[in-house]
Amino acid sequence: MQNSTSREPIRIQKVIAQAGIASRRAAEKLILSGAVMLNGEIVKEMGQKMIPGKDHLSVEGRRVKISQHQKTQVYALYKPKNCITTLNDPEGRTKISDFFPRTSARLFPVGRLDYDAEGLILLTNDGDLAQQLMHPSHKVWKGYFVKVRGLVKNETLAALRQGPVIEKRNHQPVRIKILHTVNDKTWLEIFLKEGTNRQIKKMLLNLGYPVQKIKRFQVGPISLGDLQSGECRALSQEEIKQIIN
Repeated sequence: MQNSTSREPIRIQKVIAQAGIASRRAAEKLILSGAVMLNGEIVKEMGQKMIPGKDHLSVEGRRVKISQHQKTQVYALYKPKNCITTLNDPEGRTKISDFFPRTSARLFPVGRLDYDAEGLILLTNDGDLAQQLMHPSHKVWKGYFVKVRGLVKNETLAALRQGPVIEKRNHQPVRIKILHTVNDKTWLEIFLKEGTNRQIKKMLLNLGYPVQKIKRFQVGPISLGDLQSGECRALSQEEIKQIIN
């Protein structure tokens, strides 16, 4: 990844992303809205470049500070239930940024988890990396423990293993197995790559099993491990390499 402190001209949206202010895509929207200024003038061209350390860049009136030694960081967070996967919420609900110090660099969530779901979510200070990991070409298996109402029979899960059809759209095959049953409830282990909006809830409801609980325990090679609800840990450089490759 190119160092944003080199003397070579760099696209402004890349500088904004590397500074941890916004993803590159979000930076482009900021430019279009007139919120970005270079040397006191509003940036009007999407491909405009700047020289970090020489030019002065501001976003929404705030000077962009470019660290000479900004290091890519990735964190694993155990997102609690009833917590939104955003950095800000006008309604004042619990959000994932509440579990990090206010003095820490801006963090970007890699993907999302439903408000009423819990479990593992990754965050990074590198907006470009967040976009890379969320790109459709970078699909990894994600593991979930799911509790549903009803006694699930193994043969009813065949359609999901072949690839569920949700709202007339074909999805990739799902790895799913029954863990155990308690009274009229069934616990399932599910691995999927797509993770489209409310996919788990929709595909199981289509089979007649309303979802009561979702807990994500794994994203690619990274697992929750010993993390408790609301706790986070920094990934090692070796772990970061594993999720990128």
